[in-house]
Amino acid sequence: MFEKLANLQHSHGRVVLAVAVVGAAVAGVFGSSVSKYMSPFGANDPATQSVQATNRFQAASGRQIEPGVVALVNSGAVSSAPARQRVDAVAARLRTEPAVASVVSYYTAHNPAMVSSNGDSTYLLVYFKPLSDRRLQEVAKGMVARLQSDPNVKLGGITVANAEINAQVSHDLEHAELLVFPLIFLLSLLFFRSLVAAILPPLLGGLAIVFTFFALRIATNFVDLSVFALNLTTGLGLGLAIDYSLFMVSRYREESATLGFGLSALRRTLHSAGRTILFSALTVAGAVASLMIFPQSFLYSMGIAGALVVLLAGMLALVVLPALLAVLGPRVNALAPKRLARAVDREARPDQGGFWYRLAQFIMHRPGRIAVSCAVVLIALGIPFMTGVKFISVDTNQLPPGATANVVNASLEHDFKPNLTAPVNVVVGAPAGSASIRALAATVAQLPDVAAVAPAQSASAGLSLLSVSPKDSTYSATNQRLVRTIRALHEPFYVGVAGQTAADIDLEYSLGVHLPAVAAIVVGATVLVLFLMMGSIVLPIKAVLMNVLSLSAMFGILVLIFQDGNLEGLLDFHSLGALNATQPVLLFVIAFGLATDYGVFLLSRIKEARDTGSSNNEAVAIGLERTGRIVTAAAVLFAVAMAAFASSQIVFVKELGLGAALAVLIDASVIRALLVPSLMALLGDVNWWAPAPLRRLHQRIGLSDSAPPPARPPRTSAAATAPALAAAVGPSVDR
Repeated sequence: MFEKLANLQHSHGRVVLAVAVVGAAVAGVFGSSVSKYMSPFGANDPATQSVQATNRFQAASGRQIEPGVVALVNSGAVSSAPARQRVDAVAARLRTEPAVASVVSYYTAHNPAMVSSNGDSTYLLVYFKPLSDRRLQEVAKGMVARLQSDPNVKLGGITVANAEINAQVSHDLEHAELLVFPLIFLLSLLFFRSLVAAILPPLLGGLAIVFTFFALRIATNFVDLSVFALNLTTGLGLGLAIDYSLFMVSRYREESATLGFGLSALRRTLHSAGRTILFSALTVAGAVASLMIFPQSFLYSMGIAGALVVLLAGMLALVVLPALLAVLGPRVNALAPKRLARAVDREARPDQGGFWYRLAQFIMHRPGRIAVSCAVVLIALGIPFMTGVKFISVDTNQLPPGATANVVNASLEHDFKPNLTAPVNVVVGAPAGSASIRALAATVAQLPDVAAVAPAQSASAGLSLLSVSPKDSTYSATNQRLVRTIRALHEPFYVGVAGQTAADIDLEYSLGVHLPAVAAIVVGATVLVLFLMMGSIVLPIKAVLMNVLSLSAMFGILVLIFQDGNLEGLLDFHSLGALNATQPVLLFVIAFGLATDYGVFLLSRIKEARDTGSSNNEAVAIGLERTGRIVTAAAVLFAVAMAAFASSQIVFVKELGLGAALAVLIDASVIRALLVPSLMALLGDVNWWAPAPLRRLHQRIGLSDSAPPPARPPRTSAAATAPALAAAVGPSVDR
C-alpha cells in the first residue's frame, strides 16, 4: 500500500496538491460558519433522574422547569406605582417573544424575597417553552439585544449565560488562532531548521482544521454538537499536524541523506514514519472516539470532533505532505540560516555521539535511581488530585466577571435571599391541591437544610411542582445531602428531584458509570497497537503504567492551580474551588492517546535498531538519539498550540488547554527522556517478552515498522547528497 502511495505522490504530486487546495477552499466556504449551528455546553444524561423529572414536568406544563432568563430591574422603590409600571413594561416586552411561556414578577407572585435588601430593585423570572438549547440561545440573544439600551435592566440566567459562554468561546478561539499561528511558525523555524519546512506544520494544521469544520458542519444536520468541540479541533489539529510533520520530514531527510531526494527515499519514509503515523492516528482517534460512549453532548461532541480531526490530520500527513515533499525535493531545506542549515545536515545523519545518545547512556548506567526518582516526583505531584479533588458543573460563574449573566448572578447572591432562582425542584405525581402533596411539602419543609417550600405549582391534572429553597449554596455538600434525602423519601406516587444541584450529582454519577468502559477502550487500544507493533506484552503494560503516572501528575498540578487558586493573577482567572467535572475525563482520553502517540514513535525506532542486531541498551540509546529531539520539539509545539487556550476567559477552557499542554510536556521530558530508558535498562531482554501463543500471533499479524530495502538502486548516492543539500539551502550552508 505504501509503495503504491509513494509512486502516486512522486509521479502526480502536483495533482494531489491541487485537489487538496480546491478541497480546502470548498471546505472553508461551507465550514467557516459551523459555530452558528452548534449548541451550548450540554452536560445532561437523558437517563438520569434530574433530566427525566424535568422532561416530565415540561411535557405536562408546556414550559421549562427553571427560569431561562432572570431580568434584574433597577426600579426604584419597588412598592411605588412608578416602579410597578416600569417592571410591568419590561415584563410586557419579554412576553412578546413567542418562545416565552410565562413571566413571573414580584407583583404577580407576591413573594417578598423577590425584592432586594434595599428595596430598590426586583427581578423577573422568564420561563420558556420546551425548545432546543440552540433555539433558546438564539432567543436569549434577541432579548439581550432588544433590552441592552435600557440601563436599568440586565438579563441573566442560565440561557443568557449559555449564549454568553458560546460567544466568549468563539471570540477566544479567534484570539487563540491569532496568537498561536505566529508562535507555531517561529518555533517551527527553530525545530525544522528551514523556512520552507517551517511552513509545513501550520499549513497541514490549517488544512486539518478547515476540513474538520466542514465535516462538523455536515454533522450538525444529524446530531446536536457542542460549540466547545471547536476548541479541541483547533488545538488537536494543530498539535498533531506538527507531530506528524516533524516525524515525516525528519525521516525523509534521514533517508535522503543516504538515498538522495527521490522516489526511494519517499518509499522508505512512508514505509517507516508513514506506517507509524497511520497506526498512531488510529490509536489516538480510537482513544478520543471513546468519548462518544458518554451521553453528554459536550463529551460526545468532543469524541466526534476529536476523532475527525485526528483521522484527517493523519490522512493529510500520509497523502498531502509526502506529495509536497516529492514536489519540493531538496528545496524542503531551502531558506535556512547558516547555523540551522548545518544542523539540517547533521541531524539527517544521526550518530552515536549526540546529546540524546549520551543522555541514554548516562541514564542506563544508573537506571534504578533515576526510575525511582521520576516515579516519586510524579506520584508526589499527583497526591493533590488523588486526595482532595472536587468537581463542579458549568454555570454562570465560569464567565468573566464583567459578563452580564455574571453581574446579574452576583447581584442575586448579594442583594436578595439566596437560591430562589436556583431551587431544588421536586416533581410530584399528584395534584397540586391534594392532601398527598401537602403532606410531602410539610415533610420536606421539616428537613434541616431547607429554608422554605413554595406552594405547589400545577403542571397537569396529575402532576405538580414543589420549589424548595435550600439554606446553602447550589453546589455545597449540604445542598447535595438535601437532594439525596428528598430522593430517599418513600412515597406511593412519583417523586423526582431536578434542579442545578441534582443535575450536578447526576452528572458525576453518569461520568462514573460510563468511565470504566471508556478507560477499557483507551487502555485496550494502547495495549493492542503496541503489542502488534512491538511483539511484546511487557512494553504495552509498562506504557499504560507510565501514562497513569504522567496523568496523575498533570491532574495534581491542575488541582493546585485551578482548585486551590494558585497562579490566579498570572493566568487571569478566579478559582471556583473545584475542577469542572468533565475536564478530567476529556484530558484523560486526550493525554493518554497523545502519550501513546509519542511512545509509538520512540519504541518503533528502538525496535528498528534492535531488529538490526543492536543489544537492548544500545537499541534504546539509538532510538532515543533518533527521536529525542523530534519528540521534544513536537511536545513543545503541541503544548504551545494547546496552551494558547489558557488565554480563554472561560475557566474550564483554560483547564483543558493548560492540562493538555502539561500532559505532553511531562510525557516528553520525564517519561520519554528519563523513565522509559531507565525502565528498559532495568528490564533488559524482558522488555521484549511475550507468551509463546502471543509470539506466534504477532508473527502472523504483527505490524513491522522497519522500511524494506529500496526497490531499485537510488539515483543519488550518499556522496552526491551533500552537494544537493548545499544547493538546496543555498550559499548560506558552511561546509
